[in-house]
Amino acid sequence: MPLPKTLRNQLDIPVIAAPMFLISGPEMALACCREGIVGSFPALNERTSDGFEQWLIRMNNGLDETKQAQPERTIAPYAVNLIVHRTNPRWEADLELCVTHKVPIVITSLGAASRVVEAVHSYGGLVFHDVTNQKHARKAAEAGVDGIIAVTAGAGGHAGTTNPFVLVEEIRDVFNGTIILAGCLSRGSDVLAAQAMGADLAYMGTRFINTEESQADAAYRNMILEAVSDDIIHTPAVSGVPANFMRQSLEAAGYPMDRLNEAGDIDYGQKLKPMDDEAKAWKTVWSAGQGVSRIHDVLPVKTLVDQLKSEYARCRSRLTD
Repeated sequence: MPLPKTLRNQLDIPVIAAPMFLISGPEMALACCREGIVGSFPALNERTSDGFEQWLIRMNNGLDETKQAQPERTIAPYAVNLIVHRTNPRWEADLELCVTHKVPIVITSLGAASRVVEAVHSYGGLVFHDVTNQKHARKAAEAGVDGIIAVTAGAGGHAGTTNPFVLVEEIRDVFNGTIILAGCLSRGSDVLAAQAMGADLAYMGTRFINTEESQADAAYRNMILEAVSDDIIHTPAVSGVPANFMRQSLEAAGYPMDRLNEAGDIDYGQKLKPMDDEAKAWKTVWSAGQGVSRIHDVLPVKTLVDQLKSEYARCRSRLTD
């Protein structure tokens, strides 16, 4: 499906830098938007709703200033991630702030709510929702979301276990909106591959942990440089919901390695831990996707995005020659 009208001609390459818990903030999001890809961050990366509002003001002012100074430049919109679940007591207040400040894209997780869709649509914004299976894709479609993020096997954070070729098709069977593919995308050629299999946008998280603008500390970045795909473990032990974490950080935090392979099924009910407890856990147990094996450096966002654009263009040229 074509991109929504509000995204057409606003992207240099069809990429969203995914909102990562404790990692993404305004500095990285602004840098991404200024390079022509969607930048994002979770609302909960700011500890209070008041602080979150200051982030929104910073984003809007920063992008407006860039547009005025460089009107010829492609400036992408930004996105905010909301955890729409009873374990997050802030989501309603944060949604109100998104409406007040007209956040261009709201990415919802752990609950596709028509209330969110209605609120964001009231000012012309878009709602994308992340899913790991067709069942939840169908619920998101019924809620009226504009886009569905297919979080496939090997993705960082709360991830599914379904192959991307299968999940994209299963989502398309029940949804005719924008599909965004997540899971091990690290290079410009991956973006083109995502489009070839039927996705409209690529969703990159782990690759942006190792940027100078991310909030990850040096030890986290170095662990990514040293890790390979076999080091990524899919387990519900940290947050109650299956997610991918680096083995080295699980071992350092004292998790029993012989009991982590029972991934279980994602349950949006009682298994979820309160947000404060989850935040404490994720500070010491570090998430990443299987794409770590393709990451060998720490770059400024500008350099990374330029690299993605170049790889994307070369791959398109190679396939059409």
